[in-house]
Amino acid sequence: MKNSISKILLITALVVSFNTQAQEDDDTTKSNIQTYTPSKLLDKGQWDVKFFNNLYTETKAKFDGVKFDKDRENYFTSTLDVFTGISDNNRLNIGLLLEYRSNTINGKSATSVFSFADDLSSRNGLSSLAPAIKWQPIEGVGNFSIQSAFHIPIINNESENNVFLDQTAYTFQNRFFYDYTLPSGNWQLFTELNTEYNFGDEASFANKTFVVAPGIFMSYFPSDKSTVLGFVQHSQRFGDFTQDYTALGFGGKYQLTQLLNLEILYSKFVRGNDTGLGQSFNIGLRALF
Repeated sequence: MKNSISKILLITALVVSFNTQAQEDDDTTKSNIQTYTPSKLLDKGQWDVKFFNNLYTETKAKFDGVKFDKDRENYFTSTLDVFTGISDNNRLNIGLLLEYRSNTINGKSATSVFSFADDLSSRNGLSSLAPAIKWQPIEGVGNFSIQSAFHIPIINNESENNVFLDQTAYTFQNRFFYDYTLPSGNWQLFTELNTEYNFGDEASFANKTFVVAPGIFMSYFPSDKSTVLGFVQHSQRFGDFTQDYTALGFGGKYQLTQLLNLEILYSKFVRGNDTGLGQSFNIGLRALF
């Protein structure tokens, strides 16, 4: 699996390098930091490649109403999302989502996930893939879109040697995106509602559960090529297993070239039930061409 993700990264880097060389000298094209929010669909023939990395680490948890300290656990998720526009009216995109995970337990350091080991305290591997579509349901309202994906697990066991990797239940996911730019042009409100239905494996903790996860992001643009933002996210799981948490965070985005954007985010789980209470560190690269 280590070789697999290396190949994915190499292919992504080659695509980014080729297109950056072709476009970085074009100063006439408008910055896409404000234009291409998650709500915005691609034009026909346009491509969007996003490589996003999330490191979540926790030393506290709350279960059955009791908050307690615990040995550190670490969960690293690396996702590759690839979309392209296919419709003449620019209202339909298709894509593929891949997830690679590396997790460690028993008090290992947060950076231990980057060893990508398989032992009594570590586990890693390509865990799921998802065909997806993104569409604009209301003609003329380009700042509202829906992304639907069907996540297929490609692992046999959620946990081995008490190391959890990923769920083995299937997930049907719908994400609703909407953004609004204030009249000044320097502020932008972005909202997301993520819904998931998990099914298909009685052995999975997530089986027969439904997740509703809203998020609100407020961005300020000090320049055309940069933004700083703050956000709040909540997740509520219903069904055979219940769970909820709320996270607060901040971060920023910067357009490195006409092609490539950099995104850095931090969030902290400020409350929750039947969940860990940790923090996450995120970095992503997005190429639009």
